[in-house]
Amino acid sequence: MKLSTHSMTLRRAARSLFGWKALRPNQLAAMRAVMKRRDALVVLPTGAGKSAIYQIPASLIPGPTVVISPLLALQQDQIAALNERRRPELRAVRISSDETPAQQAEAIEEVRAGRAEFLFITPEQLANPDRMAEVRSLKPALVAIDEAHCISAWGHDFRPDYLALGHLIEGIGRPPVVALTATASPPVRDDIVARLRLRDAEVVVSGLDRPNLFLEVAHCPTEDYRWRRLLALLREDRRPGIIYVPTRRAAEELAARLTDAGFPAEFYHGGMPAGARGELHEAFLADRVPIMVATSAFGMGIDKPNIAWVVHMALPDSPDSYFQEIGRAGRDGEPARVLLLWQAEDVGLQRFFSGGLPDATELRDLAALLRRKPATKKELREATGLGPRKLGQYLALLEQVGAAEPRSRQRIGAPRYSPTPVEAGDAARAEAERQQTVTRSRTDMMRAFAETTGCRGQALLAYFGEQMTKVCGHCDNCLAGTSVADDGASGPFPVHSQVRHPEWGPGMVLSYEEDRMTVLFEEVGYKTLSVRVVSEQGLLTLD
Repeated sequence: MKLSTHSMTLRRAARSLFGWKALRPNQLAAMRAVMKRRDALVVLPTGAGKSAIYQIPASLIPGPTVVISPLLALQQDQIAALNERRRPELRAVRISSDETPAQQAEAIEEVRAGRAEFLFITPEQLANPDRMAEVRSLKPALVAIDEAHCISAWGHDFRPDYLALGHLIEGIGRPPVVALTATASPPVRDDIVARLRLRDAEVVVSGLDRPNLFLEVAHCPTEDYRWRRLLALLREDRRPGIIYVPTRRAAEELAARLTDAGFPAEFYHGGMPAGARGELHEAFLADRVPIMVATSAFGMGIDKPNIAWVVHMALPDSPDSYFQEIGRAGRDGEPARVLLLWQAEDVGLQRFFSGGLPDATELRDLAALLRRKPATKKELREATGLGPRKLGQYLALLEQVGAAEPRSRQRIGAPRYSPTPVEAGDAARAEAERQQTVTRSRTDMMRAFAETTGCRGQALLAYFGEQMTKVCGHCDNCLAGTSVADDGASGPFPVHSQVRHPEWGPGMVLSYEEDRMTVLFEEVGYKTLSVRVVSEQGLLTLD
């Protein structure tokens, strides 16, 4: 099939299967890559039709599609949407902890018999060797990975279970892979490509600007001022919204205070029982909860079109988190408001959350265990006493320094020429220190976003490696007239050029603002530099 034929076929399928009269250029570019059997990484904003990028080609390509997604609620929504179409080429089934063994066996048989096109599955299910063999026998034609930023240790929603996905995809026959996410900065994109072992991947990053979201930031000198700014928004807009807070305690206290003030609110955080969280999730989607006060645990799977506003009651840890969370507003295309209320003290809180470095002795002991013999995560937890999350992070670090690798039957071992436990522990700790430096630089970038008098849309997109040559026109600074267009030509190096610093190594120029430039360095993260100093002292050279 020629490229133009692909485009016509895809448009025809979109119209007949989904009733869509048109496809966006970025959707088409990614779909064509899938049709050509190429791996793809797709970064498109919430509501831009990411799911269609695998669903439409899957309906045209012979063979089933395996969809890996981190949340059962998210899976259920997508399965329901596909099955509502009542088309055999769109029928979806699922294998997860929610299904009985009989239902799981029936799902496999439905796909094998050609009565279902999509098999939704979790990484945990795929890690079971018997299940992997079953899925491999189905000869999947495509693997789609939703919320792909979860695989990245740089990402804001890192899931240790996602780490083995590259290995698991190899185990089911290594069909082409399309990875999808609404937010991924350059280092997260690189990490996704590396961890999923994508080959010659088509990377589509586009349309991250959300013109219907009005971006507003207010520095709050006191807590009382922050509270009054929140009440002012709630009095102006009685439609549903989300308030993000940094701690579980803050969520509970603010929900109670709002309810007492006549604004009924519920709280949501990761410390609540799973059943209670699920009920609140459903109640919010069904408009039974008008205001949700939540930590960052509340988010993925919130496919609610009429969220009219999102408020942050403190500085988020990074533009990654901020962009993902504000993306939940205005999915219906209607005007929506996002308000960040921050204080300088918020930075110190995020520094605290970024935590200390891992224990070198624990890393060495874990590396020694892996060298002795491969083991499952359960066996490693029992042997080390480490919790699931810490073990996942330690294994990720050891894998990055060549001291751990996934094996068959859900086991993890050491590569044949792995470093000694002492060397592995030291290297893993050094890697953790590097990651922490980058993490803190992202908090610095979030503060720079809050403090800028320039266009906030430009600043946000520049962080994600996308250039906006005109001011966004939908932020408080544009409204105030302080924004200045950034054509990328106001500095010594073009935007997105590769440069090198004598101490910090290679980096990429992201943006210019007035007399400053922002560069993303591989080793130390985001740095804001004086253009004059860079030019006069020759601090950067083209790499």
